[in-house]
Amino acid sequence: MVAVMCKHTRPETVRTGRTGRPRSVEADTAILEATRAALVALGWSKLTMGDVATRAGVAKTTLYRRWTNKNELVVDAVAVLFDELELPDRGSLIADVEGVVLQFAALLARPEAKTALMAVVAESTRDDALRIRIRSAIVDRQKRLVLEGRARAQARGELPYEDDPEAAAHSADLIFDVIAGAVVHRVLVSAEPVDQAWARSFTLLLVSGLASLGS
Repeated sequence: MVAVMCKHTRPETVRTGRTGRPRSVEADTAILEATRAALVALGWSKLTMGDVATRAGVAKTTLYRRWTNKNELVVDAVAVLFDELELPDRGSLIADVEGVVLQFAALLARPEAKTALMAVVAESTRDDALRIRIRSAIVDRQKRLVLEGRARAQARGELPYEDDPEAAAHSADLIFDVIAGAVVHRVLVSAEPVDQAWARSFTLLLVSGLASLGS
């Protein structure tokens, strides 16, 4: 229901549009882990591609074959964290939303996630290309999970079906914005806990609003 991605099994290598040897997923994983570690240790301003290469144990040219600059690298390092989230069927719309809110908040509270996300969002206010990459690599990839969660609730009879595709897309955007916005603000801006009681109160408020969208 929230903006999350399911885990995916990755092959040993990933082929790109370039000629030559395929990319090593093992090297990619090491680079992205090193990027998040460097962000926590150094912060955005001091982070360099050279530092990431050293931490990952790869040549700097290896980084530049995959990412043209630090902005792209950090966004992908953040996106991988969201790939760890799942949207299991917990049996009801309320349980689905509540579970995902708690899981999302726990992810945002991790030092590497908090530092990386705050850094790229702040930098994107001055960089249109970075903002577009954040949308495509993180936001748009996760919106399809909103559609999946809503379809599950509709199949259970908990939410009405929407005949107008434009209206359905608009409500999906609202669901995404409300959940992601509330949890991000609570964890990263207000620095308040997202515990069971808060998650339940938020979920009940959201679900009552969702029911009214089809009326």
